[in-house]
Amino acid sequence: MKTEEKTSQPVTNDDAKKLVVFFSHTGENYNVGYIEKGNTHIIADMIADATGADSFEIIPEKGYPKDSYDECIEIAKRELHANARPAVKGDVNVEDYDVIFIGYPQWWGEPPMCVYTFIEKHDWTGKTVIPFVTHEGSGMGGTDRRIATSCKGADVAVGKGLAVQGKTAQENQPAARKSVKRWLEGLGMKK
Repeated sequence: MKTEEKTSQPVTNDDAKKLVVFFSHTGENYNVGYIEKGNTHIIADMIADATGADSFEIIPEKGYPKDSYDECIEIAKRELHANARPAVKGDVNVEDYDVIFIGYPQWWGEPPMCVYTFIEKHDWTGKTVIPFVTHEGSGMGGTDRRIATSCKGADVAVGKGLAVQGKTAQENQPAARKSVKRWLEGLGMKK
């Protein structure tokens, strides 16, 4: 039996209820120093502003270290190797939305494990899921396919996600905003 890969079509339904879900890290970050607002948070806000989407930030109950990026990513590596699902604060009912953008930084070639904690709490059947990442050279890195595997029943925009360098998000927001706008237009998204 041959399985067909589902290909995403642009989402043009202006009445679609949209949500931006994201995890972002503040404090010391690679290539941008100490930051007050995370790279992914900046991009998430741009997407929400451009589409009129609601927002929800994934916040782990036990936060990652802010004073040492090396320590932060070592903890992230241990969580990845243990396939951990760190507890997160709060929740949002994704079942109330049609289109969900999911954003995260690229850590060790994966979304942070707290993103999976959030994903696995919900029923994604019939939802359109659109991933976006911040990175410092790895781009999407195939994480959109892992999100597609985790969001069972969703139509995930594999190959159509957005990858923005963290340095661009922090230090060249006009360029980041232009990338977000062009990407959303390509998806058929409007406010």
